[in-house]
Amino acid sequence: ERRFGWDCHGLPVEYEMEKELGISGKTEIEAFGVARFNEACRSIVLRYTSEWETIVTRMGRWVDFDNDYKTMDPDYMETIWWVFKQLWDKGLVYEGYYILPYSPKLSTPLSNFEVNLGGYKDVQDPAITVRFRLSDDNPLGFSNTYILAWTTTPWTLPSNLGLALGSDITYARVTDGDDYYILASDLVGKYYKEGDGHEIAGEYRGSELAELSYEPLFPFFAHLAEQNAFKTLNAGFVTTGEGTGIVHIAPGFGEDDYEAMKERGVPVVCPIDAECRFTEEVPDFRGLFVKDADKPIMERLKAERKLVKRETYLHSYPHCYRTKTPLIYRAVSSWFVDIGKVKESMLSANRKIRWMPEHLKNGRFGKWLEGARDWAISRNRYWGNPIPVWRCDGSDYVECIGSRAELEEKSGKSVTDLHKHFVDEITWPSPDGKGTMRRIPEVLDCWFESGAMPYAQKHYPFENKERFEAHFPADFICEGLDQTRGWFYTLTILAAALFDSPAFMNNVTNGLILAEDGKKMSKSERNYTDPNEIIDTYGADALRLFLMDSAVVRAEDLRYSDDGVKEVLKSVIIPLWNAYSFYVTYSNIDGASPCGPPANPENPLDRWILSETERLVEEVTMNLDAYDMQKAVAPIVSFIDLLNNWYIRRSRRRFWRSDNDLDKEQAYQTLYS
Repeated sequence: ERRFGWDCHGLPVEYEMEKELGISGKTEIEAFGVARFNEACRSIVLRYTSEWETIVTRMGRWVDFDNDYKTMDPDYMETIWWVFKQLWDKGLVYEGYYILPYSPKLSTPLSNFEVNLGGYKDVQDPAITVRFRLSDDNPLGFSNTYILAWTTTPWTLPSNLGLALGSDITYARVTDGDDYYILASDLVGKYYKEGDGHEIAGEYRGSELAELSYEPLFPFFAHLAEQNAFKTLNAGFVTTGEGTGIVHIAPGFGEDDYEAMKERGVPVVCPIDAECRFTEEVPDFRGLFVKDADKPIMERLKAERKLVKRETYLHSYPHCYRTKTPLIYRAVSSWFVDIGKVKESMLSANRKIRWMPEHLKNGRFGKWLEGARDWAISRNRYWGNPIPVWRCDGSDYVECIGSRAELEEKSGKSVTDLHKHFVDEITWPSPDGKGTMRRIPEVLDCWFESGAMPYAQKHYPFENKERFEAHFPADFICEGLDQTRGWFYTLTILAAALFDSPAFMNNVTNGLILAEDGKKMSKSERNYTDPNEIIDTYGADALRLFLMDSAVVRAEDLRYSDDGVKEVLKSVIIPLWNAYSFYVTYSNIDGASPCGPPANPENPLDRWILSETERLVEEVTMNLDAYDMQKAVAPIVSFIDLLNNWYIRRSRRRFWRSDNDLDKEQAYQTLYS
């Protein structure tokens, strides 16, 4: 079976519908109505199915469109619930509060591999140095002393709860008029010049400067001083590579910050809403998007004489792969798959897979598996498969549902559609007697659905159980290099977790097809020819052979050009057609109707080309069995040249002669074969 599949859920569909409806973000979607929004999403999912079927069929791809699967179908969605329930029962899913990459535009966290899909872009951010005043009653007896900290995210300063220094770094206490500033000794030259009147009043190890209290930069969370906030601390992640050698800590907006403060029992503050606008916890900047708050925050710091230096900093920063906008790292509650518990099974599964190219096995993919972290699988979105967890609204009692039948049994209601706007209405009394069971609001990451495709397309285990188990794992899969951190990865996680098995036995990884100038193909830049035009001009076979006879089938990038396809048509396809045409023309004239090669070919040319044919079959079979497309195609291209320019050219007179003798008969038999 080679069924075509449609990924129907997720951010791409929602984002497209937001643009079509002229709305944006969580607030406007919920004002529009979740049910209306989801049904609008459903209405556009299959908008371009006929175009896909036309081009895929025209390309000659062997795939079944009539028996396709859709991730929004109830059967598919039910299997996803079963998969989640299996993980739940095995203790492989949990709810946690972590720092995650978050898309403000989409109002949802992303997984670590989705960050890699979006990539990094160079951006210019404000880089500011701020002074924090040490409490005068500090144990070192310092007065009028400030600690200098550097940041490229001014918007996180209202949430500052600590300052981190490296325990082994040497820090200088520098006189500056009536004040003293503490920063790394190696970085004093970035802030002061010889002859400007500054002096080094003393030098201290970072370990000597730990546990000093300082005054909050802003008043919003000053009360947390009672819970160990607003103190200096030592941390291993502090360096003198840039800034002042002192890191401002906002535990709600950085993984290192979060872990450092968690160890000290300092609460996490994250005073922004789902769209990353400041909440009433920070009333002076309430309603401002965090990046838009940079300027007024800096203006206030300057007015209060807390801003020491302001620069512009060019650095590489992660962007959302859907909206192309910068991500925010923030504390957020999410559901995770515990990768640590299945990592060894994942690594074992990978050892059983044959990769093409082979270096991906222990290289890009293998290294990614070794460093894999827990997978954030929940999304604060709408058009997706709901996480099948119900929680009591009056206690911590939770239940995970694994099928429609189980949900119907619990609720006493008929279940025909598993989407959010249907199942969120289904409730039942909590078994602990403390309230009502209500579904949690999140939906599953659509990559979870993709990773469960082998099971869900069959509606396993509710149907086709024996057939599925007889044909799993898949013989081979084929996708692009980016899927080493996408689909290949999620397939591997779920197969290892469910069956302690690989999801596929062979993998062919394609590179990326780029425009002729090496840039990404882009509709807006119009830097590539319409594929339909290429096929109409040169034929699908020429295009396919051009791609197969290139390094793109070995996970390397290809700079596509129309001239390359044209050359394949000229040097391979047309010569092959000419060879066929030559045979048909003369066999029809002579009434020749051979049915196989000559039993004992007498002409050396016949013996030679038949030998080359056997070699061709052997080499192509061997390389196809090894899933090496490029090496399988190369002998075909070479053989066509031998057939035309050597065999046929030197055998023409044998076909032209008027006598139908044995030599002519064997020539027809040979060329036919």
